[in-house]
Amino acid sequence: MELSKVMHTRRSVREYINKPVEQEKLREVISAAQLAPSWKNSQVSRYYVVTGEEKLAEVKNALSPYNQKNMADAPALIVTAIVLNRSGYEKDGTPTNELGNGWGFYDCGLQSMNLLLKATELGLSTLVMGIRDNEKIKKILGIPETEAVVSVIGVGYSNAEPAMPKRKEIDDIAKFF
Repeated sequence: MELSKVMHTRRSVREYINKPVEQEKLREVISAAQLAPSWKNSQVSRYYVVTGEEKLAEVKNALSPYNQKNMADAPALIVTAIVLNRSGYEKDGTPTNELGNGWGFYDCGLQSMNLLLKATELGLSTLVMGIRDNEKIKKILGIPETEAVVSVIGVGYSNAEPAMPKRKEIDDIAKFF
């Protein structure tokens, strides 16, 4: 599928068919994520792929009630996290600029977009969620204190065809000099 078509067809999906996602496809989306750039090639993003019934239920319970409903039939969740105090930092541990760990979150966002686009290309649908119980998820998945949970991405086969929301005009969001 052409990149332009993938970008135009990707949607945030809130209804899934209760059908498992093949592990090979999950590996492919993580592999695509890794191709995105990162600060000084620090590669701080981490992925916790949840497909087992028990852990899946536990992580779903750590989402907001709204997203618990959205993920009711989602067969996979990918928890994204970053290693803290590496991306955006010098070797001596001092932040390179005022953003500090902000660069790690930025890098994770770049990688997440690659993940979403690859999922779309593979016929999968996704939903990125930020309203979640960080500490609960860290405990469930054994995520160390040296990492911060960024998002939870629902992955599966869509049971809906949402329309693209209206986008702002280029002149409303960009200034050309």
